[in-house]
Amino acid sequence: MLMLEKTLESIPLDWVRAFEAAGRLGSFTSAARETGLTQAAISQRIANLEARLGAKLFHRQARGVTLTIEAEAWLPHASEALTLLHQSAQDIFSTRPRRLTICASSTVTQGWLMPRLPRLEGRARLHLSFVTLMVEADQEPERGRVTVRYGAGDWPGQRAARLFSEELAPLVARGLKSNWSALPRIAVTGPRVGWSEWDSATTTEMRVDSMSAALAAAEAGAGVVLASLPLSRRLLAEERLQRVGTRSLKPASSYWLTARAQDISQRRWEALVAAFCEV
Repeated sequence: MLMLEKTLESIPLDWVRAFEAAGRLGSFTSAARETGLTQAAISQRIANLEARLGAKLFHRQARGVTLTIEAEAWLPHASEALTLLHQSAQDIFSTRPRRLTICASSTVTQGWLMPRLPRLEGRARLHLSFVTLMVEADQEPERGRVTVRYGAGDWPGQRAARLFSEELAPLVARGLKSNWSALPRIAVTGPRVGWSEWDSATTTEMRVDSMSAALAAAEAGAGVVLASLPLSRRLLAEERLQRVGTRSLKPASSYWLTARAQDISQRRWEALVAAFCEV
């Protein structure tokens, strides 16, 4: 064991990087293309690494290479270590802000993220870009982005932090509160709690594809919306909408800040969570 530890003390980082790229991409040629090296250089570095470890990492075949069982077990650790090394160097030594894209629905961006944007000042050197979410919650978000998704927070391979505890209640335009029960029900398409959970006998007369559209319709007096109270705080504070009664629904699902670990450093992730998520 002591001899093995001594052997592993001075493994060149370039050898590990060659192994990680080839293992992740499943090809020496693709690894060479990604790293800017030749295929021969990749092959030589992996051979050196195998000799140092005293173990075979790849099965070399006529049509390509496949990882050995041991190498397959080691690959995620190597990937994580290289990612951590890269991200920590960026956090500590980079003098330029890093651009980060946050993808969220227009309702979440306007009603939750933007009011909390000043909280990021001094926490992280970031140039933020906001784009409107155009995918369903169960679709794989694009790489390199932080995405606000609706659900239970259990997306494999994703960091996840809940923005807030969801709470839903009927909202109407100012002046319509007294006879709200006679107003048309405005429903939002999607995997969210709706009027059927509020009252199984309730029927909807208008359906829209976003909460922002539903809130706009309710503000225009077109009906009553079962709205997210956290996302409606500004509208309620400005009395553009009014809450009806005291009853509410508190579903288990809510909006979550999510990202792949390799797309954002721990330091920047913690800054976003501190700025945008309620404790």
